Amino acid sequence: MSTPARPLDGVAGAFLARYEARGGHDADRDGAAELFRAGGLPGPREEAWHYTALRPLADAVFDPPHGDAAALLAQLPAFAAPRLVFANGCYRADLSAPPAQGIAVRTGAPAWGTLARPALEKLVALNTMLAEDGADIEVAEGVDAGTLVLAGLATGGALHPRHAIRLGRGARLTLIEANIGSGAYFNNPVFSVDVGEDAVLTHLRIQLEATGAFHLSTLYAEVGARGSYDSFLLTLGGRLARMEVHARLAGEKAAAHLNAAQLLGGEQHADFTTVVTHDAPATTSRQTVKNVLTGHSRGVFQGKIEVSRIAQKTDGYQMNQALLLSPNAEINSKPQLEIYADDVKCSHGSTVGELDPDQLFYLRSRGVPEAEANSLLVRAFLTEALDPIAHEAARTAMEGMIATWWEGQRA
Repeated sequence: MSTPARPLDGVAGAFLARYEARGGHDADRDGAAELFRAGGLPGPREEAWHYTALRPLADAVFDPPHGDAAALLAQLPAFAAPRLVFANGCYRADLSAPPAQGIAVRTGAPAWGTLARPALEKLVALNTMLAEDGADIEVAEGVDAGTLVLAGLATGGALHPRHAIRLGRGARLTLIEANIGSGAYFNNPVFSVDVGEDAVLTHLRIQLEATGAFHLSTLYAEVGARGSYDSFLLTLGGRLARMEVHARLAGEKAAAHLNAAQLLGGEQHADFTTVVTHDAPATTSRQTVKNVLTGHSRGVFQGKIEVSRIAQKTDGYQMNQALLLSPNAEINSKPQLEIYADDVKCSHGSTVGELDPDQLFYLRSRGVPEAEANSLLVRAFLTEALDPIAHEAARTAMEGMIATWWEGQRA
């Protein structure tokens, strides 16, 4: 291998040392290692990372994997659906219940997919360099595969799962992804998602990592004609979290819905960054992102809609709303439009505020205790984000998690 362009200290240097000490190198991994050696971790001087500094990660010391990760499953809702379980980055057949039919699943090696860009995203280069396992999920043409749960459990170390999902023409799948852990660790998953013509993927994501954990996820989605990628993200856990989504609407009348709710307290930092590229006519995108921030927490939303010249009749919308429940909480919001077509309907907006004192007075004047009044208003604020979730069991589970989180903030 070539001589390092510069030394990397701390955890970045440890990642390179781990790679160089392992066998099974190939051209793609070596190329990713050279990219990471040259660039290291993303820094705040990079525009996309201006609001999320990774200095805490660069200086972090992770716990070694401890105990049996299986105990963490009890903290997740028991969805009546097949499930794939990865513990500390590796597939656990003893904890999984794979689908019997309708879905082809392969595990035991990284599922590379075709969409990732390690040359552009440094964390993807890191994942490419160190990925060991992942789920390769394929739904055949015309198959309605129902619901599949993808659970990631962590008790320590640095994890780099690599997953790929492909839906054939007219296929349908609801994927419930849940990440949960204990201790101090780093979870760096990468997803490649291909949604074929007339196919629909509903992706419900629950990020409930440990309070000492780092969760940095990158997802690429490409949607064919009349297909739809519908996602909802609930962020509750992690010391520092960033969920980055790159969605390309590649076929006429393709659609993407990227909704999220970030509920943060203490010293938590969470970043939801999206880039939606409209690359075909009559495509549609919707983003509604809600933030509820307490303590000294910090939320970030960066949403960019790109409309290419060919993408006439595009309809793009994004809205970020933040509710600050503490004078020390902070939100950074950066919605963007980059439009090269001339026949489009695109809009974006951002609001930041506190609980409405008039609404609080109204509830209190009718005998509602202050704590319950606050709770009612917070839940009402989040309702719009949860409304698009058609999967009743998932929505009920998320509402329960939100209620538990809120009780924890009030304690």
